[in-house]
Amino acid sequence: MIFDVSKTKSIANTFIAELRDENIQKDSMRFRKNMERLGEFFAYEISKSLEYTVQETVTPLGVSSCEVLTQQPVLATILRAGLPLQQGLLNIFDKAECCFISAYRKVKKSGDFVIQMDYISTPDLEGKVLIMADPMLATGQSMVMCCKELINRYKIAELHIVAAIASTEGVAHVRANLPKAKLWLGAIDEEMTSKSYIVPGLGDAGDLAYGEKV
Repeated sequence: MIFDVSKTKSIANTFIAELRDENIQKDSMRFRKNMERLGEFFAYEISKSLEYTVQETVTPLGVSSCEVLTQQPVLATILRAGLPLQQGLLNIFDKAECCFISAYRKVKKSGDFVIQMDYISTPDLEGKVLIMADPMLATGQSMVMCCKELINRYKIAELHIVAAIASTEGVAHVRANLPKAKLWLGAIDEEMTSKSYIVPGLGDAGDLAYGEKV
């Protein structure tokens, strides 16, 4: 299942347009806020697919039957670029526990790269719904590696993957390796550079949010 925001008429497309805009990107706070807003939008859409339980709620004037989430999902992200997107999800799923993964591209002298995963901090994921957020789904290699590591450790009930921008290659790689995952994407771009950056994409999300790496 793939949900593509760009195929819908939604205010979320305004957030995506501003995330891509090279002039608006100069305002790091605005960039982070738009990524956070997009996370909130995805949380609302994902919430429609989750399980609910009827709960009796006492008001000052009586009792009301309300449907509430049966179980909060766990919100995971890949440091550091994914933090604003995860925060948006957390604003909506405000009782959720969080998982953090340190993974990055380790570039070889040839220019090729491998995905290096150094660190995972996670709550118990047994039987839980997991939402993995990363702003860019380029090759899909880091996403697949991180999700598979968690799947190997725990019996996860349901996997949702959230990204602001994805490439067609990245989507294909995720679908081939994580066929049960549900994808929630802001837009899907056709091209990638020789260094595996999405075109037109939006650039380096981590640098735009928090400053350039050295």
